[in-house]
Amino acid sequence: MSLIGDGLDAAVQKAFTRPAPKHAGPRMRYLVKQLGGTKAVAQMLRISQRTVERYVKDQIKKPRPELAARLEREVKKRWQPQIRAKARAKAASTDGIVIDTRARMGYTAPIGSTDQDRIRHLTVALPPQYAARLFEAQEAGAGDARLQQIAAEALKEVYFQDGGRRAGSLDEVRFTDIEHLEFDL
Repeated sequence: MSLIGDGLDAAVQKAFTRPAPKHAGPRMRYLVKQLGGTKAVAQMLRISQRTVERYVKDQIKKPRPELAARLEREVKKRWQPQIRAKARAKAASTDGIVIDTRARMGYTAPIGSTDQDRIRHLTVALPPQYAARLFEAQEAGAGDARLQQIAAEALKEVYFQDGGRRAGSLDEVRFTDIEHLEFDL
């Protein structure tokens, strides 16, 4: 589970024009249609093919909690791919992305400056190039550490250096102990 990756996914899901199916039967039917058969769905969800068939026919209506979570995650991952792509492209080219976070932040700077880490709550609009980098790294399968590093670079430029107008001698921004993180497109 990637905190930043999940936050990016949640931001993109806000752009959906229709809600994803809420119940097990419609979710299972959607996955069967997307993957082209019950066998592929059964392998992905780690259940038997017969169980998938029973969900499709509404013979079973209430999945176990862990299966319900996997089912919801897989449906949301595949839901409205074209709208998801348009939202990502728009954020990466023109709009940018807004980050709302409460985390421990500090920086490395020349001697004599106050570089003590402290908890900060920030809501900052990141420029499109950082949105593009975050989405590209997520698509490439980057881990949470790499996504956190990109977010720290973005906060360094936008918040600490204010686009080059101040704190030009800052070396590195530390972005750790994330208590809250949310993205908005």
